[in-house]
Amino acid sequence: MKLHEPVIGGPCWAELGTTDLAAAKRFYTKLFGWYPEPDPRQQAGGYTIARIDEAAVAALTPLYQQGQPVAWNVSFAVRDADAAVRAVTAAGGAALQGPTDVFDSGRFAVAADPTGAVFQLWQGRSFPGAGLFNAPGSLGWVELLTREPDRAADFYTTVFGWSVGASDRYPQWGIDGADFGGMVTMDDKFPHEVPAHWLPYFAVADVNTVAVDTTDSGGTVLMEPTSVPDGPRIAVLRDPQGAMFGVYRAGDERTRPAAAFRQTTQARSASRRPSI
Repeated sequence: MKLHEPVIGGPCWAELGTTDLAAAKRFYTKLFGWYPEPDPRQQAGGYTIARIDEAAVAALTPLYQQGQPVAWNVSFAVRDADAAVRAVTAAGGAALQGPTDVFDSGRFAVAADPTGAVFQLWQGRSFPGAGLFNAPGSLGWVELLTREPDRAADFYTTVFGWSVGASDRYPQWGIDGADFGGMVTMDDKFPHEVPAHWLPYFAVADVNTVAVDTTDSGGTVLMEPTSVPDGPRIAVLRDPQGAMFGVYRAGDERTRPAAAFRQTTQARSASRRPSI
């Protein structure tokens, strides 16, 4: 994506909720070269920051609520979490949790758009979000999959002020001309029980190697490594606990990850991600 640091309205963090934190640490450390650093405070409940060198790039957490699915979650930076929640509900979305203070790090809330996709809001204080983007092992793109693209576009442009590309094939989200994500329309090839959701993509040095390492470590390749026409080389993967995520080759600046999804929805729909 064209963003290289957290900016208001843009994706600032990716966070995995999982049933097996220790196994997730091993899996993603092998895959991305992360150094997991658990928060030692008892109140943190096992919250673990993943780092590359000194830069925080993502978080791994246990599931904190009954019924919470194993999934990667995307956070968007806001100036005021309380005001952002009010904007979400006024635009037809739902507030699912918070806003809540997280120590002195910031203020946090969980919300859902009107099409059912869950996302997080982050009002940074001492912690603004990821310290690295677009480099191997770090977040580089986010993608909304939804059955109601027009409704989703109205919602996100209203709440965050995003621009949305006019392409019917793959509209892209942007802030002040800097694209950071895209939108895929879920058609009838996606099973009804697969809800709308946000999917993070992490940059990697070699997509093929990461796909092999995923299966060797007990995960699943949902979409084989694919070179997108006029775009990057990508793959969609699932970790051993069931969380889905994408990868793309770092340095591929022609960022249109999901152009290939029109041809691979059957593989994608094998993921049965429950709704929150």
